[in-house]
Parts: sequence; C-alpha cells; structure tokens
Amino acid sequence: MLNIALIGNPNTGKTSLFNNLTGTYQYVGNWSGVTVEKKVGSIKNKLGNLIDLPGIYSLSPLSKDEAVVSHFFVNETFDGMINIVDAAQLERNLMLTLQLLEFNKSMIIGLNMVDVAKRRGISVDPASISKILQVPVIPIDARSGKGTNEVNELLETIPQSEVEFEIDYGIIIEDGIKNIMTLLPSTLSIPKRWTAIQILEGNKEVIEFIASSYDFSKIDQVIKITEAQLNSEQGVSPSKWIYSIRKEVISKLIGSSVEKESNEAVTLTDRIDRFVTHPILGIPIFLVTMFLMFKLTFDWLGLPLSDALDGFLSGPVTDWLTNGLNAIHASDFIKAVVLDGIVAGVGGVLVFVPQIFILFLLISFLEDFGYMSRAALVMDRSMEMVGLTGKAFIPMIIGFGCNVPGVMAARTIEQPRERLLTILLTPLMSCSARLPVYALFVGAFFAKNQAIVVFSLYILGIVVALVLAKVFSSTILKGEFSLFVVELPPYRMPQGKALFRSTWDKGKGFIRKAGTFIFGGSVVIWLLSYMGPSGLGVSMDDSFLAMIGGILTPILAPLGFGTWQAGASLLTGFLAKEVVVSAMNIIYHVPNAHSLQGILSTQFSALSAFSFMVFVLLYVPCLATVATIRKETGSAKWTYFSVGYALVIAYILALIIYQVGSLLGY
Repeated sequence: MLNIALIGNPNTGKTSLFNNLTGTYQYVGNWSGVTVEKKVGSIKNKLGNLIDLPGIYSLSPLSKDEAVVSHFFVNETFDGMINIVDAAQLERNLMLTLQLLEFNKSMIIGLNMVDVAKRRGISVDPASISKILQVPVIPIDARSGKGTNEVNELLETIPQSEVEFEIDYGIIIEDGIKNIMTLLPSTLSIPKRWTAIQILEGNKEVIEFIASSYDFSKIDQVIKITEAQLNSEQGVSPSKWIYSIRKEVISKLIGSSVEKESNEAVTLTDRIDRFVTHPILGIPIFLVTMFLMFKLTFDWLGLPLSDALDGFLSGPVTDWLTNGLNAIHASDFIKAVVLDGIVAGVGGVLVFVPQIFILFLLISFLEDFGYMSRAALVMDRSMEMVGLTGKAFIPMIIGFGCNVPGVMAARTIEQPRERLLTILLTPLMSCSARLPVYALFVGAFFAKNQAIVVFSLYILGIVVALVLAKVFSSTILKGEFSLFVVELPPYRMPQGKALFRSTWDKGKGFIRKAGTFIFGGSVVIWLLSYMGPSGLGVSMDDSFLAMIGGILTPILAPLGFGTWQAGASLLTGFLAKEVVVSAMNIIYHVPNAHSLQGILSTQFSALSAFSFMVFVLLYVPCLATVATIRKETGSAKWTYFSVGYALVIAYILALIIYQVGSLLGY
C-alpha cells in the first residue's frame, strides 16, 4: 500500500485536493496554519494513503507547523509526493518544489489556480515545466476536483518513477556537499545529497536527526570551512547562496514556461482590496462586517429559528417524553432525571444551535470568500503596536469558533515569544461555547439591542487581548519583532457544498458536546441539586449545589450577581461554557428559554447581567482549552498563569463595570 505525501505552500488548494482525492473532509481556510499537523486519508482508488502536511514555504522550519514537515521527511517512510503549486504565484511556489525534487522521491506537480493566472494575464505551459523538471505536471482545479482523475492515474506509476534531480550550486558548495556526504553513514535512510544540502542550509530538524545518532563534529568542521570560504569569496552564507542559485533556476524555468501580458488588467480582487485593506478604511470595514454578522445571527435570522426550536423542545418533545415515561411506569426519580435534568440541561443549550450554526456559516463564508486573511493584514498595524504581528490575529479569529484550534494555530508563528503570547491571549476571544450564555441574557435584558451588546463583547475580548499583549510584551515576554507575511487569495464565491461542510465541521462539535459532555454534566448538576446533607429530594436551597455555590456568594456580590445560583453556574462553566446555561435551566427548574429569561429578569438587573456576561467572556478557559495550552506550551507554569490572569482580569473588569454603572445610576 502506497503512502503519498501532499505538500505545498499555504493557500495553494492542498487540503481541497486532499478532500477530493480521499472523499473525506478536512477544514479548508484561506490562511496558513489551518493544517497544523499531518492528516491521513485513504485514496479513493484504494492505492494507499494520502498524507496532508502543513502548508510551508521551505523545508527549513521556522515555525512549529513547518517543523512537522521536516520531521516527516527525516523520520517517516513514504513512496512519493504530490506537490501543489499556484499557477498565479509560480515563482514563489517553485522554491519549495526544487527542495522537494532534491529528495529524489517520485513526484507529481498539481498546477492549481490556472484560471486565476489567466485572469491576471499569466499563461503557463505545463508541458514545458514537466520537460524541464522531468516530472508530470497536471493542471487541476482543487476546489471542483478537475484533474483529480489524471492525478489518480499517475499515482499508480509512482513506485516506478523515482526522479534524479540535481542543481549545480558551484564549486564551494558542491565540495561541501560531497565532503558531508562522505561523512554520513551508509545506513542513512534519507538521500545523502539532500541531507547534506539541508545541513548547509541550517535545517534544524535534519541536523538534530543526524546529530542524535552519529558523530556530528566532523560534519560541523566541514560546515565551518564551507561558510568561511563562501563568505571570503562571495560575501554570503551557504543558505543565502543556495537560495540565490535556486532563484536563477526558477527564473530560467519561468522564462521558458510562462508568458505574461504586457498590460495586466486590474482584477476585481485588486479593486476590492483598495478599500478592504486600506490603512484607514480597513478597520471600520472589519468592524461593520462583524456587526452585520451578529445582526444576522441574533436578530434577523437566528432569533426566529431559536424561538421555533425552543417551542419544539419544550412542547412536543417534552410531551412525548412525558407520555413515554408514563407508559413504561417510570418512577418519579427517573422522570425527574430525564425531564428536570437531561431535557432542561441539554435542551436549554440546544435551543441556541440555530444561532451558533448561522454564526459559523457566516464565518465560513468570509473565510472561503477570502476576507479573513485581509482582516489579519488590516490588524497587523494595530498588533505591531502591542508587540505582535497580524499573524497572531489569525489564531484569534479561529478562536471565535473554538479556542482549542485557535491555540493550536499559534504553531504557525515563528518567534517562540510571540507564539507563547498568542497562546495566552487567544482564550480571551469569545468562542461559540459562550454564545448560549450571551443569547440567554441579551434576550432577557437587551431584546432590542441584542446584536450591539454581543458585538461589544466580542470587541471587548479583542481590546483586552491587545492591551494585555502590550503589557506582557513590555514586561514578562520581551523580545524581537518578527515579519508578517500572509497570503491574500483572490476573492471567490464559496461553493455551496464546501460552505455546508465547513459550517457542519465547525458546528458538529457543539452538538457532540451537547450529546455527551453537557448530557453528563446536566445529570451531575441535577443530582447535586436533588441531594443535600439531609438526604434526597431536598429543597434546592438546601442542596449540595447550593452549598457549593454559596461559597462564592460573598466574592461575587461586588460584581452584581452574588447569589449561590450564579456561583454554581459559573463553576460548571470551567468544564464547558455552555454548561452555564444547562446549570441555570436545572437550578431554576424551567421548561424553556423564555421562562428562564423571565426568571433571570427578577434575579439580575441589566447592569449585573452585562457584568455577568463580561465575566463569562474573560474568566478561566474551559477544561479542553487549558489542556491544549498545557500541550502547546509544554509548561505547567504558563498553563496556571493563563488560568490565573484571566480570572483576575475578569473579576476586575466586571467589578469596574458594575460599580461604576451603579454610581452612574444604571
């Protein structure tokens, strides 16, 4: 069975091709870092497995996701490669192609986005590229699947089509390569020439791989001699010299394979970007886009759908379950567990599924359309002022869906300091799990201004993250700035199927949690509310849940919600933020969201409700996010810090909002 590596620059359509060749679905986004680990799928023709590797610009890793690729090359066996290149960005893409060809594994080049290149006045001759590089070059459309049949047919020839590709790097480098090759062990499982070139380029993964098993001291001497000779004669380092030679090879290839119109037309993408990426207009456009997104989610589309689902769950579904339990003569205890625990807890969260899916649909649309990468570019100037780059904003945007993949996406950031800072700040982004809490409270207290209030919470999370970035980067995480490079793909109308699958991929996790994690949590919460020191079936105020929540009452009182019910609900939110709503449904023993909102209007004021939402926005990350932070940082200290600082900031801001608001008469 074959193992085929799928590799290319970020945003070349690599993961789209993976989906078409395997018939599976992986998340596709218009920025680097969407694939942060390798993904494996079975090729449709059953030839073997396709391995989707993170998008990279070079085999010499700068960031953690790029290191995944180099680690794969030196530690795992595979039979061949599919290299995806963007026909509209051929010169930049071919730099990686040359590095891959030097590995001497059989390879197929998928020439994607030929249509985009044509619109830009660029005509590419695949046959000419194929003749020069001596590998098959297949024009494809990764989004629609065009060209995948030809790729599938060529995969069958991969075991017999190993290539021999070499670039002459000049006397000094070639001598260095030969000398290193003589020092490499005969048992080496990866090509010796490629290994020597990567060592001279400074590929840390390759160097560590060789040094971990063999004596590296003699190789190190060769490196130093080569560096000294090249610096003396050419005034450059080996890595820069190798890069310049590859540039010459690419220039010759482009010259014989690509034709450009002398008067390149201004594209629609260029015209839109004049406004969207404008240094002054860019941020207002981003804010208006976000506001319209929340207006659709909470007012125009989401609210009617959520109300309809709420009525269905609290009406027909509850009636069916009640009749079914009566028919089997279930005990009062079982009826209470099902109706007061499971239905109230899980159903109380599920009513907000329409709003969550609408939000995910809109985010997916903006991603597939090509806008989100522009948002990161626009935010780059603001991020620079606080010690970050626009690249850090990409994990934060991903964090709007879920903080876990947002934290993982920080792997794309090269500088360790910036990566750590981004990991610490991403949980401040308002994820979808917080959305049910917002929807519950804005429906009860801000019915006429739901979108504005939720919009303000999302903006508050961003502002707090930027302020803390400035504080942390000036104190505990000082360091150098890095450069920000982001792909700006052409604007494209998203395909319906891809849009649906992307929305479902984001939203199914919420439903899965409702059916498992929230289900179990609701039963536990109900049992704690049903039991107390005096036994079973106690009054809610005398339950274990009330005792636990009561511990927090004096601490939360200055924030405007000093009740045991609020304290108990917030404690459950550490497991998952959605469970806050489940806990409230169980505590207040209500049949639907409208009834709960009615009760909350007597327990909170508009001011204390807003203070509560701010606290939920900022206080401790959920358990899954904490575990991911621990994994990504490899540090218990920074994990505890991420929990501690968030709790302190949440308390301070909620305190200021409630106390200042009270003084102003709200």
